[in-house]
Amino acid sequence: MKIQSIIPLAVLVAAMAGSTGCTRSDEQVGPAQKAGAAIDNAGEQVAEELHESLDKARQAGQQVTDGARRAEERMQEATEDASEGARKTTEKVGEKVEQAGERIQEAAR
Repeated sequence: MKIQSIIPLAVLVAAMAGSTGCTRSDEQVGPAQKAGAAIDNAGEQVAEELHESLDKARQAGQQVTDGARRAEERMQEATEDASEGARKTTEKVGEKVEQAGERIQEAAR
């Protein structure tokens, strides 16, 4: 055979082999391909579960942050209320001391 007649024959054989390789049915899938598909599926499932876990962790973190913010606001309100109460008590004590001082001065006259 001449080289010129072998090249078209080789191209035809390669084309036929390539076209049959792309159209294999599931029954003709080899063990390596099945294992590869199983690994791909497992990887996708792990990635999906990881993303779900990360989303849950972010939500939990946000809830903790929100709770801490509310607690801080309540503490601030309680501190302001306590300060106001102490101010009012100090004013009343001052008034009583002033009244007592006036009584002492009146008694001394």
